[in-house]
Amino acid sequence: MKLLLGIVLGIVLVVGAIWYFADQRKDPRAQEMKQNIESGATQMKDSIHSKLDAMDLRPETIKAELARTGKVVRQKAGEAGNAIADATADARITGAIKAKLVADRDLSALSISVNTTAGRVTLSGTVSSTENIQKAITLAMDTQGVKEVVSTLQVKNA
Repeated sequence: MKLLLGIVLGIVLVVGAIWYFADQRKDPRAQEMKQNIESGATQMKDSIHSKLDAMDLRPETIKAELARTGKVVRQKAGEAGNAIADATADARITGAIKAKLVADRDLSALSISVNTTAGRVTLSGTVSSTENIQKAITLAMDTQGVKEVVSTLQVKNA
């Protein structure tokens, strides 16, 4: 939205400046100023077009995407790369914790669900004792990349 407002404002300023300087055609300084303004406007236009192309924001693309999904979503390349890296790290953390649960005789990997988002691990499900809640939290905390562990584990009466 800000980009669109900036474009419109820039175009209005350029047109106004050209109109103003058109009356002073005889003045060489006015001619030079006019050329500078036109050059700046052309550069701005080219810059805007390249940004719109890089973000794939052509009107036909937007219409097609709206028709297909009902929304238009774009991410900066760096942010998308970070999101992919974060998702990979979260999957690695979840897998490592699940492997530790499988290896532990007191904890059931089938009874404990592990979800990881941005290094924050959530343990849910059931265990046989409060000591096993402590053990599951400790296993999760001792996993590389874990920033926080939230447990909603419940003791199952057996």
